[in-house]
Amino acid sequence: MMTQQTIEKLRALRLRGLAEAYQRQLENPGATALTFDERLALLVDQHATWRESKAMQQRLKASKLEAEPCAEDVNYRHARQLDTAQFRALLADSQWVAQHHTVLLTGPTGIGKSWLAQSLAHKACRDGYRVLYRPAGKLFRELNAAQADGSLSRLLPVLTKVDVLVVDDFAMSPLADHERRLFLEICDDRYRRRSTVLTSQLPVDKWHRQIGDPTVADSILDRLVHQAYRFELSGESMRKPQGGRP
Repeated sequence: MMTQQTIEKLRALRLRGLAEAYQRQLENPGATALTFDERLALLVDQHATWRESKAMQQRLKASKLEAEPCAEDVNYRHARQLDTAQFRALLADSQWVAQHHTVLLTGPTGIGKSWLAQSLAHKACRDGYRVLYRPAGKLFRELNAAQADGSLSRLLPVLTKVDVLVVDDFAMSPLADHERRLFLEICDDRYRRRSTVLTSQLPVDKWHRQIGDPTVADSILDRLVHQAYRFELSGESMRKPQGGRP
């Protein structure tokens, strides 16, 4: 009876991981052979692991990733001119996030740019960073809607303060004046403070024309390209039957 009351109190105190670990100890006959200090240490370790797991699940949910490709799932066999050593290094410990670097992935459709970008984001989530993934079209529609309904002051801090912002399919169409100015504001606030990942079917040297205004384009590209890891991919689409996992 006392043990059940203890479990209920732990849950009431929002120590659910500790409650579950304690319940498992009670159901494990071998636990009685351990000292009090050993049992307590196990409970604390299991609760810490539970909290870390819950926090990661919350970060992944908030990230809005369309897929959750693990670093271990990246296909390095496909011929697409991926700098394997450099990409593996980025995935290793997410130091590029700690150092506030940008990652630019360009190449034709179907080459796996989005998958690679999201694998970096997923690994960053696992390493404790906050991530937000937005396709460029959706991002600019959300910015336009926020500007129209007066919620821009709430949306911009979300976009500027998240540790990793992934913008997929950037520069697919020319930007309107208010879009490029808002994007410059985002880039300016993130420059050397946060990390950004962009994918595009167009090479970086074509972005200037798509952004439009030469002065704004120069400012945006200066903030994106400086201290950026650039992966210029090429080859056959991986969506073909022989392509396999991106």
